[in-house]
Amino acid sequence: MSPRPEVTIVDDDAGVRDSLALLLGLHGYAVRAYASGEALLDAVRDDWRGCLLIDLRMPGMDGLALQAALAARSIALPVIILTAHGDAANARAALKAGAFDFLEKPVDDALLIEMIEAATRVEAETHAATTERAQVERRIQRLTPRERQVFDLVVAGRHNREIAAALTISPRTVEVYKARMMDKLQVERLPDLIRLSLATPAASASASRDARTE
Repeated sequence: MSPRPEVTIVDDDAGVRDSLALLLGLHGYAVRAYASGEALLDAVRDDWRGCLLIDLRMPGMDGLALQAALAARSIALPVIILTAHGDAANARAALKAGAFDFLEKPVDDALLIEMIEAATRVEAETHAATTERAQVERRIQRLTPRERQVFDLVVAGRHNREIAAALTISPRTVEVYKARMMDKLQVERLPDLIRLSLATPAASASASRDARTE
């Protein structure tokens, strides 16, 4: 069973925190709530998931400053700014700083849930892509230097004889390295190998360099 999506609320108004927590709990969300940006920064961890609901106007650190502090710590959770002081300048500043959206209080419950669903869906997709990329990179790191050369040349579109000539080895030896490389990368077909290389920027860039220099 997958864990419930998580929503972290940051608002200095206890009544707002409580009402939002109740609403989100009824819709199946796990909720954390903090009274200030400073309190959130003391507690936040890199492995948190879901999204953030942040009040714009708070004593001490305001919502925009909190956004900046989270970005500086590479906390990339989607941020939805909530405020009773909505205006074009604040909306522009929040969105320019990377906010997922900007909603004025009192927020319509249905609109808020819709926005949170969208934000947590985007976060889940991003997390899945990041996790997959990390897994692929770990597999690529298992390749020997020669297997990595064969990998780069294969995804650059080189045929066995071309790879053999470039590496001064026989086509048969290329086949051996290719089989070992594909086994370590857990792929069986060339299209799968190419898709895997495209999922990792470093691998894709290396293959592109090989395609230009050959």
